[in-house]
Amino acid sequence: MKKFILVSIFIGFFSCNNVELPKPNVIIIYADDLGYGDVSSYGLGTLQTPNIDKIANDGIRFTNGYASSATCSPSRYALMTGTYPWRNKNAKILTGANLIIDTTEMTLPKMFKSMGYRTGIVGKWHLGLGDGRNTVRDTTETGAVPRDLGYGPGVRGNIDYNNKISPGPNEVGFEYSFIMADTQDRVPTVYIENGNVVNLDPKDPLEASFRGNFEGEPTGLKNPELLSMVWHHGHNGSIVNGVPRIGFQRGGKSAMWSDIDMADKFLDEARKYINSVKDEPFFLFYTLQQPHVPRTPHPRFEGSSGMGPRGDVIVEADWCIGEMYKFLEDEGLIDNTIIIISSDNGPVLNDGYYDDAVEKLGDHDPFGGLRGGKYSLFEAGTRVPFITYWKGNIKSHVSNELVTQIDFLESFSSLIGSDITSKDGIDLSDVLFRNKGKGRTEFVLEATSRTAFRQNNWVMIPPYKGPALNNSVNIEVGNSKKYLLFDLDSDLTQKNDLSKKYPEKLQVMIKRYEEITGDDLGEVKELILE
Repeated sequence: MKKFILVSIFIGFFSCNNVELPKPNVIIIYADDLGYGDVSSYGLGTLQTPNIDKIANDGIRFTNGYASSATCSPSRYALMTGTYPWRNKNAKILTGANLIIDTTEMTLPKMFKSMGYRTGIVGKWHLGLGDGRNTVRDTTETGAVPRDLGYGPGVRGNIDYNNKISPGPNEVGFEYSFIMADTQDRVPTVYIENGNVVNLDPKDPLEASFRGNFEGEPTGLKNPELLSMVWHHGHNGSIVNGVPRIGFQRGGKSAMWSDIDMADKFLDEARKYINSVKDEPFFLFYTLQQPHVPRTPHPRFEGSSGMGPRGDVIVEADWCIGEMYKFLEDEGLIDNTIIIISSDNGPVLNDGYYDDAVEKLGDHDPFGGLRGGKYSLFEAGTRVPFITYWKGNIKSHVSNELVTQIDFLESFSSLIGSDITSKDGIDLSDVLFRNKGKGRTEFVLEATSRTAFRQNNWVMIPPYKGPALNNSVNIEVGNSKKYLLFDLDSDLTQKNDLSKKYPEKLQVMIKRYEEITGDDLGEVKELILE
């Protein structure tokens, strides 16, 4: 759901003239719902992102860079584990779910940690917390369940936020964590540091639920007079700072975050973490909340884009990245830091609130001319900004090689001399960091539990039941009664279905797709789902 920019710094041993160089630091700055056309260095939209452009213009800007999925939790799972998210039945958009990464599973931070790195995460988490044992009794009213919106239930448990929450980021490889549990539009609206809710008063315990409201608590549905932001669909639960959320909460007043200060807070915590570990090699997963809803720019950024809150929070996020870059320069760290910028999925305009994202868009194209968007199997769902930077090592270049976030674990493992591998990733360290080599030839992308297949320049989307258009967000999701086949070399906008023109090619792709996924799509001649 979540989508903005991703910056990753990755670390390793390198040799030059038989001199061992220090391991590079790694920071991942991961945006939430940032579109392929939202970064101005791509030249596809009108919104300006000068700080991202600076990094892109001195690094490698990939035109074929992909998140694994068209929604946030699955993409984060794939980035962390190097495993296709559709292999994990719980890797869906999470709402109040327990941790979906097995604590015995290899992860990116675990790999770095095994090679002597300090590891931290600051920002959005959205991979679940707890294992169902750290729970509280449900005291909500019945019958007040919010509309599902298609969000996967995950493994919901009534998490006890008044005691240390475990397992979480710290149990899957991060030594330090300062996070929000899910997303900004969901409860609980609190920060969690190393498993403990920040600033929580034990005399005012925090309760959260997605099953029903707590007696006497106002909601966006029943108390519109309390709202500073009006909900469009789904977001009509508890109200915090005038913003209605998904889900319900009670208590914990001293721990509630300030929405307009969130970007500054995460930036400050990220810099504090780096300061605490800068004398050693470190990996930081810096996960921005922008431009996911609710879009709540700090007042100093209001009106800065001319495109309403969505444009303003992208400007704000670009500023955060610029401030991080300056900080690394000031601390003498920039020369030995790898930076990757990307997003967890493609863009969406109206995603639950009336915030002028559609009305004030103007000539800007967040989708970069691509079809679909967030939630979609079409290109705009998973093709995202994807930039790698390593001062003095990476040469400025625009690459058309196919790269995915699934490959981070394997590529960084190879780069820093680890022998750890992943289930579905491949070693693209040459492509990502050395201006050479070839990218992927194929991968299976995912959107709301549906999958499609890319092989070289071809994309095959199997038949799926359901509406072709998600009316709530006005995005084509890729559902069709027949197979769809596209040649991206000649038709990047995916307007020309070639399944009937090239049946042999379609059959080859279906066979390979079945080999990877284990699915049986049946004979190609059976093009219609009954």
